[in-house]
Amino acid sequence: MKRLLFAVLAVWALATAQPGYSAELPTTKLTIGKHTLTAELAVSYEEQRTGLMNRFSLKPDHGMLFIYAQPQPLAFYMRNTFVALSIAFIGADGRIVDIQDMQPQTEDTHWSRVPAQFALEMKKGWFAERGIVAGDTVKGLPAASAKR
Repeated sequence: MKRLLFAVLAVWALATAQPGYSAELPTTKLTIGKHTLTAELAVSYEEQRTGLMNRFSLKPDHGMLFIYAQPQPLAFYMRNTFVALSIAFIGADGRIVDIQDMQPQTEDTHWSRVPAQFALEMKKGWFAERGIVAGDTVKGLPAASAKR
Protein backbone atom coordinates (compact mmCIF):
# COMPACT_ATOMS: atom_id res chain seq x y z
CA MET A 1 0.00 0.00 0.00
CA LYS A 2 2.85 2.41 0.82
CA ARG A 3 4.45 1.71 -2.56
CA LEU A 4 1.19 2.45 -4.35
CA LEU A 5 0.78 5.72 -2.43
CA PHE A 6 4.38 6.70 -3.21
CA ALA A 7 3.87 5.89 -6.91
CA VAL A 8 0.67 7.94 -7.05
CA LEU A 9 2.37 10.90 -5.34
CA ALA A 10 5.38 10.68 -7.66
CA VAL A 11 3.16 10.64 -10.76
CA TRP A 12 1.12 13.54 -9.40
CA ALA A 13 4.26 15.59 -8.67
CA LEU A 14 5.53 15.02 -12.21
CA ALA A 15 2.15 15.79 -13.74
CA THR A 16 1.78 19.07 -11.86
CA ALA A 17 5.33 20.26 -12.39
CA GLN A 18 5.44 23.62 -14.12
CA PRO A 19 7.16 23.88 -17.51
CA GLY A 20 10.28 25.96 -17.44
CA TYR A 21 11.25 24.90 -13.90
CA SER A 22 14.97 24.81 -13.47
CA ALA A 23 16.81 23.64 -10.40
CA GLU A 24 19.88 25.38 -11.80
CA LEU A 25 18.91 29.03 -11.49
CA PRO A 26 21.77 31.46 -10.93
CA THR A 27 22.29 32.49 -7.32
CA THR A 28 23.59 35.51 -5.45
CA LYS A 29 24.67 36.20 -1.88
CA LEU A 30 22.63 38.78 0.01
CA THR A 31 23.25 40.32 3.41
CA ILE A 32 20.69 41.72 5.84
CA GLY A 33 22.42 43.14 8.89
CA LYS A 34 24.83 40.44 10.02
CA HIS A 35 22.92 37.64 8.25
CA THR A 36 24.00 36.23 4.89
CA LEU A 37 21.85 34.10 2.61
CA THR A 38 21.96 32.53 -0.83
CA ALA A 39 19.11 33.43 -3.18
CA GLU A 40 18.19 31.85 -6.49
CA LEU A 41 17.33 34.56 -9.01
CA ALA A 42 13.86 34.52 -10.55
CA VAL A 43 14.23 37.03 -13.36
CA SER A 44 12.31 35.80 -16.41
CA TYR A 45 8.54 35.58 -16.50
CA GLU A 46 8.66 31.74 -16.43
CA GLU A 47 11.06 31.69 -13.47
CA GLN A 48 8.84 34.12 -11.57
CA ARG A 49 5.66 32.23 -12.45
CA THR A 50 7.18 28.96 -11.22
CA GLY A 51 9.00 30.37 -8.19
CA LEU A 52 9.40 27.74 -5.47
CA MET A 53 6.52 25.57 -6.69
CA ASN A 54 6.86 21.80 -6.46
CA ARG A 55 9.68 21.87 -3.93
CA PHE A 56 9.46 20.05 -0.64
CA SER A 57 12.35 21.72 1.19
CA LEU A 58 14.83 24.57 1.16
CA LYS A 59 18.46 24.43 2.24
CA PRO A 60 19.24 26.44 5.37
CA ASP A 61 19.70 30.14 4.59
CA HIS A 62 18.55 29.64 0.98
CA GLY A 63 15.63 31.30 -0.76
CA MET A 64 14.50 32.93 -3.98
CA LEU A 65 14.81 36.56 -5.06
CA PHE A 66 12.29 37.87 -7.60
CA ILE A 67 13.61 40.82 -9.60
CA TYR A 68 11.33 43.31 -11.39
CA ALA A 69 12.27 46.11 -13.80
CA GLN A 70 10.72 48.82 -11.64
CA PRO A 71 8.82 49.23 -8.37
CA GLN A 72 5.23 48.05 -8.65
CA PRO A 73 2.51 46.44 -6.55
CA LEU A 74 3.54 42.79 -6.22
CA ALA A 75 1.26 39.83 -5.50
CA PHE A 76 2.21 36.25 -4.60
CA TYR A 77 0.30 33.06 -3.78
CA MET A 78 1.31 29.53 -2.81
CA ARG A 79 -0.29 27.29 -5.46
CA ASN A 80 1.70 24.02 -5.72
CA THR A 81 4.13 25.32 -3.10
CA PHE A 82 4.73 22.78 -0.34
CA VAL A 83 7.10 24.76 1.91
CA ALA A 84 5.68 27.42 4.25
CA LEU A 85 7.38 30.69 3.32
CA SER A 86 7.93 34.22 4.54
CA ILE A 87 8.21 36.90 1.89
CA ALA A 88 10.00 40.23 2.20
CA PHE A 89 8.96 42.88 -0.28
CA ILE A 90 11.92 45.18 -1.00
CA GLY A 91 11.99 48.66 -2.49
CA ALA A 92 14.37 49.88 -5.19
CA ASP A 93 16.60 51.34 -2.44
CA GLY A 94 17.05 47.90 -0.85
CA ARG A 95 14.85 48.59 2.17
CA ILE A 96 12.39 45.92 3.24
CA VAL A 97 8.94 47.50 3.02
CA ASP A 98 6.88 44.56 4.25
CA ILE A 99 7.27 40.95 5.47
CA GLN A 100 4.42 38.44 5.34
CA ASP A 101 4.06 34.74 6.18
CA MET A 102 2.44 32.47 3.58
CA GLN A 103 0.87 29.05 4.14
CA PRO A 104 1.63 26.20 1.73
CA GLN A 105 -0.78 25.19 -1.02
CA THR A 106 -3.09 28.16 -0.70
CA GLU A 107 -4.21 30.68 -3.25
CA ASP A 108 -4.53 33.55 -0.79
CA THR A 109 -3.00 36.58 -2.47
CA HIS A 110 -0.24 38.37 -0.56
CA TRP A 111 0.14 41.92 -1.88
CA SER A 112 3.05 44.20 -1.09
CA ARG A 113 1.76 47.05 1.06
CA VAL A 114 3.55 49.56 -1.18
CA PRO A 115 5.18 49.18 -4.62
CA ALA A 116 8.31 47.01 -4.46
CA GLN A 117 11.02 46.08 -6.94
CA PHE A 118 12.16 42.84 -5.34
CA ALA A 119 10.61 40.02 -3.34
CA LEU A 120 12.64 37.58 -1.26
CA GLU A 121 11.08 34.26 -0.25
CA MET A 122 12.64 32.31 2.61
CA LYS A 123 11.48 29.44 4.81
CA LYS A 124 8.65 30.64 7.08
CA GLY A 125 10.00 32.38 10.15
CA TRP A 126 13.49 32.98 8.73
CA PHE A 127 13.22 36.78 9.01
CA ALA A 128 11.54 36.78 12.45
CA GLU A 129 14.07 34.31 13.90
CA ARG A 130 16.86 36.74 12.98
CA GLY A 131 15.09 39.90 14.11
CA ILE A 132 14.83 41.20 10.53
CA VAL A 133 11.98 43.67 10.13
CA ALA A 134 10.55 46.20 7.69
CA GLY A 135 13.00 49.08 7.37
CA ASP A 136 16.10 46.84 7.36
CA THR A 137 18.29 47.01 4.25
CA VAL A 138 19.17 44.13 1.93
CA LYS A 139 22.69 44.44 0.51
CA GLY A 140 23.93 42.76 -2.66
CA LEU A 141 20.75 43.12 -4.72
CA PRO A 142 21.40 42.74 -8.46
CA ALA A 143 20.53 45.59 -10.78
CA ALA A 144 17.05 45.40 -12.24
CA SER A 145 18.74 45.35 -15.65
CA ALA A 146 19.68 41.73 -14.87
CA LYS A 147 16.43 40.74 -16.62
CA ARG A 148 16.91 37.80 -18.97
